[in-house]
Amino acid sequence: MKSPKISFVRAALLAGIAAPGLLVAAPVLAQNAADEAESGGDEIIVTARRREESLQDVPIAVSAFSGEALEMRGALDLTDIGNITPNTTLETSRGSNSTLSAFIRGIGQQDPVSGFEPGVGIYLDDVYLNRPQAAVLDIYDVERIEVLRGPQGTLYGRNTIGGAVKYVTKRLPQEVSFAVRGTVGTYGQADGVITASAPIGDIVRVGGSFARLSRGGFGDNLTTGLENYNKDVWAARGTIELGGYGAPVSVRISGDYSRDKSDPRGGHRLIPGLLSGAPVLDDVYDTRGGLVDPKQDIKAYGLAMNISVDLSESLTLRSISAWRKDDTFTPIDFDALPAVDVDVPGGYFNEQISQEVQLLVDAGPLNGMIGAYYLDATADTLFDVRLFTTLNGLTAFTNAAVDTETYAVFGDFTYDFSDQLSLSVGGRYTWDTRTANILRQNYLGGGSPFFGGAGVPFGAASTNFSGKRSFNKFTPRVSVSFKPTPEHNIYASYSQGFKGGGFDPRGVGANAPDLNGNGIRGENDEVAAFLSFRPESVDSYEVGYKGNLFDGGLTFALAGFYADYTDVQIPGSVACIVGGLPSFCGVTSNAGKATFKGVELEFNARLGENFATDGDRFNLLGAVGYIDAKFDEYITNIANVPTDVAQFRQIQNTPDWTASATLAYMTPVGAGRLNLGTTLSYRSSTNQFEIPNPYIDQSGYALLDASIVYTSPDDKWSIGIHGKNLTDKQYKTSGYSFIAGNATTGVPTLGVNGLPIASLGREGTLTAFYGNPRQVFLTAGLKF
Repeated sequence: MKSPKISFVRAALLAGIAAPGLLVAAPVLAQNAADEAESGGDEIIVTARRREESLQDVPIAVSAFSGEALEMRGALDLTDIGNITPNTTLETSRGSNSTLSAFIRGIGQQDPVSGFEPGVGIYLDDVYLNRPQAAVLDIYDVERIEVLRGPQGTLYGRNTIGGAVKYVTKRLPQEVSFAVRGTVGTYGQADGVITASAPIGDIVRVGGSFARLSRGGFGDNLTTGLENYNKDVWAARGTIELGGYGAPVSVRISGDYSRDKSDPRGGHRLIPGLLSGAPVLDDVYDTRGGLVDPKQDIKAYGLAMNISVDLSESLTLRSISAWRKDDTFTPIDFDALPAVDVDVPGGYFNEQISQEVQLLVDAGPLNGMIGAYYLDATADTLFDVRLFTTLNGLTAFTNAAVDTETYAVFGDFTYDFSDQLSLSVGGRYTWDTRTANILRQNYLGGGSPFFGGAGVPFGAASTNFSGKRSFNKFTPRVSVSFKPTPEHNIYASYSQGFKGGGFDPRGVGANAPDLNGNGIRGENDEVAAFLSFRPESVDSYEVGYKGNLFDGGLTFALAGFYADYTDVQIPGSVACIVGGLPSFCGVTSNAGKATFKGVELEFNARLGENFATDGDRFNLLGAVGYIDAKFDEYITNIANVPTDVAQFRQIQNTPDWTASATLAYMTPVGAGRLNLGTTLSYRSSTNQFEIPNPYIDQSGYALLDASIVYTSPDDKWSIGIHGKNLTDKQYKTSGYSFIAGNATTGVPTLGVNGLPIASLGREGTLTAFYGNPRQVFLTAGLKF
């Protein structure tokens, strides 16, 4: 493992010497049940393009949720907003507690190992998180969360091909403040958050938050006695702010730390053990996996500095400097049985530094920004694949470091030809360099020494590879906006997204094809061609209409989109033979082409007649997304013959329909107010992988949530009760599958007993992970 090489120049950038800048957000469509119920749907003002604008003026599809609204909903972590955002999937990755799988409009990345870049960018206070580990951010002390759909790059430091999720923490107030919030609920849930801040003199403010988040398991590990799906998290944030609140110079220095010591999350077997005959468990939250080493432990922390300097009335210079690090140790028992059939102890070690500089322009009809971005990130993944039931002590050990260095320049400007017509033009040029060092070694007699095993090396390393590749790309964006009246905005846009190529850390060089035709495996460059994959790109077209009708009685945003997705990166893991021994191999390819087209509608409607300032508020908020996502071409090798199997493949983690409806009611009670809300969300059938699998794919389902919250006069205290998944629906979010299937259709191959045939291990790995069951919890907050 190695750390980013921070030269004098890079250190200067991190110190903010080079120049100040700020990550510019894109426009926001608020879906804020609590706030809107109070305001009655009044006009929403955003600063998404670095100037104050009405929400309907910004020509892009974005959803936003304020911290107050998330508290009213009883949202617990980042994945909760996936249920109420159209064409969006945010889930905890299979076999993990804090790794995020994110998909927007069909584009994302499920594989968390090094070498694979997320298709959806996650930002914590404008800092891009290069890896998905520790990205399931708990919701506390949050100002808002924004979900931007479609390619982002001309306003963002890091290019993201599918979209972006922004997690923004609260700024420090100018007066002394103190708040405490506690939660108790089913499954032993007990959360506590303490937040405090104070000014020091006229221009300096200091503050921080401390959180303890805990919950018992939804089930148990019947082999180890550990809880399954429990939560054991400590977290803290600290901030120092100078200036701001209208001052020409502002500086914000922040740090955060989290420690997740939850028990390992084990999957639920969907078929009996093919070797042991172990029956399927009755409770889907129970497991039998026997792997406990290494003990699960996730640490994530970072520092950031945001500086803003007003150079004149029309020019602002801003900077974001950041360093982040996370270390993850986790045992994943793929087969979910006591036997060491397919057991994978793993470690992920990530570190990054980044610097962003922006110059913002606000000169009458011309508004926009230009910027530059730098990222140096290391991602080291180490894991065993232990197949002891196949051959006693057989282990395939992988040590893969796939590092990224990227530079980018970008800009985006809007010119208002009149009060009605505006044109925005932007572009980005990205330079990505991937450097890979991949070692793959078989062991016999036990696991690898790195994970405390007693195995000894068997044969030469099947992969011992070092390589580097660079990928450059210009990606443009253009949009036109027409407002026939101030209450209506019609827009059309085109944007291009790009995600660099890389190296599959699980690929096996010994399996590289004979490119010379002489029966001799290729040299390092040819192995690189086998282990690497090309960049992917998307051309996205969008038309939209945002309106405000009936004097604010109905606000809505309607968007239609079409996207051409080319060189789609398809990572996968399969059973293989390495050095004459059964093993586990990564197979990643640019399988082909895909087309995405769909529509999205979000709205907020006032219901009833009583809209007096001090009267009741009754709102209906809704979100509907439809996407027709399909592969137009999917090339795979069948008996060494390139074959197009597109008609048998599906886009993963992308249901055709996503929808939610929230009824929010606010009524004065004494001098305080009572908020009642209920949300019904729906997702149609979902494929977990590109190859359909009737065992782990999820049929359509609906979730019902409800909340009752009373807030005292002057917002000094509040108390609420929340229910999540009130119908106790069982639904799969992810899974593992190592069973034999038809090479063309992927249909599982069945044995004489009518059960699938194992392709890796002898028990048959076919396990699923489930979303949270019904939870009910009480919250109470106090502010000074």
